[in-house]
Amino acid sequence: MADPRGFLRLRRADLPKRPKHERVHDWREVYRDQIAPEQLGQTQEQAGRCMDCGVPFCHSGSAGCPLGNLIPEWNDLVRLGQWPRASERLHATNNFPEFTGRLCPAPCEAACVLALTPDAGGAVAIKRVEQAIADEAWERDLVPVQRAGLVSGKRVAVVGSGPAGLAAAQQLTRAGHHVTVFERDDRLGGLLRYGIPEFKMEKSVLDRRLAQLRAEGTRFVTDCEVGGHRPGDLPVARLRDEFDAVVLAVGALAGRDAPDLPGRELAGVHLAMEHLVPANRECEGDGPTPISAEGRHVVIIGGGDTAADCYGTALRQGAASVAQLDQYPRPPDAPDFDRSPWPTWPWILRTYPVHEEGGERRFEVAVESFVGDENGRVRAVRLRRVRVVRDRATGRREVLPLDEEHTELPCDLALLAIGFTGATDTPLLAGLGLERTAAGALGCGPDWQTRVPGVFVCGDAHRGASLVVWAIAEGRAAAHAVDAYLTGMSSRLPAPVRPTSLPLRAV
Repeated sequence: MADPRGFLRLRRADLPKRPKHERVHDWREVYRDQIAPEQLGQTQEQAGRCMDCGVPFCHSGSAGCPLGNLIPEWNDLVRLGQWPRASERLHATNNFPEFTGRLCPAPCEAACVLALTPDAGGAVAIKRVEQAIADEAWERDLVPVQRAGLVSGKRVAVVGSGPAGLAAAQQLTRAGHHVTVFERDDRLGGLLRYGIPEFKMEKSVLDRRLAQLRAEGTRFVTDCEVGGHRPGDLPVARLRDEFDAVVLAVGALAGRDAPDLPGRELAGVHLAMEHLVPANRECEGDGPTPISAEGRHVVIIGGGDTAADCYGTALRQGAASVAQLDQYPRPPDAPDFDRSPWPTWPWILRTYPVHEEGGERRFEVAVESFVGDENGRVRAVRLRRVRVVRDRATGRREVLPLDEEHTELPCDLALLAIGFTGATDTPLLAGLGLERTAAGALGCGPDWQTRVPGVFVCGDAHRGASLVVWAIAEGRAAAHAVDAYLTGMSSRLPAPVRPTSLPLRAV
């Protein structure tokens, strides 16, 4: 255990951010260098706040970390300055801690026992410690290439190179199988590449991990849609003939739209990913984005991670104004344990770093219509105050107006960040004879296998749009199932989670 009195002596301290006036003018990560000597010293102190809580809910899959990260163990190792051992324990359960340390909303911190005492300092800064371990490990060359000792001769195809697909591929390669990852985009990474803005995770972080996977023997094929009809695409029949098992990690990329909202057809009204993907491509050097917020009044509809990503992107592109609209009431500043009992995910106002940089957030408002100009382009949004109610019997949600008053907000770029409806219908699914569930996901049995023998599924494609930590956890678990399917048993790979029909609320 870590210092038993550390939490009594020290209050929580998050990693410092770069100045607002500096970071909005570039695409570098928001937080200061994690492994600068002064930051590492403070991180060691923060790790010492981990207490002898008896039952570490932080690494419980039901409320805390889905990966089962051994948080108290590596907290103590960091406190003692034993970075190599801390990295070993962290990588024992998490293939990509540098991803989760930057992108995960940290359900482990919500489940920390110290989260019950916000006035006394709050939860241990677990996410900060995790990222420090990962970044220091890379800096010290402590992330080894792990080549398989024995080769099985079995061939596995992984379709999709997001975090779930990469985790499954790395695990299966290390188990001795010949793994090929197929990606339909021109670069690897899925949403890590084209969905997550550079200011949240610089793509050099992704590229160095991809280099490790290649060195271990994983093969990658880009610009290849399995089931597609372009030159270079792979027919489904060849996929089944040439591989002994297939892992579908195709994500949940079907964006939720609002086709019945008056004015939706106007120019300047887009789904969030139509804005984020070309913005990320511009950062990759592919030329200017066709949907820039420069000089525009931007209105973002939605209250989650994707909306915040659009918010920060618009500010960096030089928007004239940015407004984020949320139809739900403003959450409280402190956890409401009556509404969301600890250690479950708390109902609390989540302020992202981008919200400190400019713009405004509005709660309990909804867009009644988009207002266009004479050229057919959006010029404003018409708003109404609303209240969201949910029928206890059916669970159905209804948005009710609070009064008859309407207001107009200037808008010449509107972005719909209202979630995702599941996996997209592709020729691959049709070729395999797979259909999406009513929730838009791909179903599977307890062994992660779809109804098509030898075809497995994991990540958002199975779970629906969720967290990066769940994608990695499901990729690891699916790899264990594939290894058992190919060899009769899997004593080499862990199985940290099992499929569940219970959705995790994405944040």
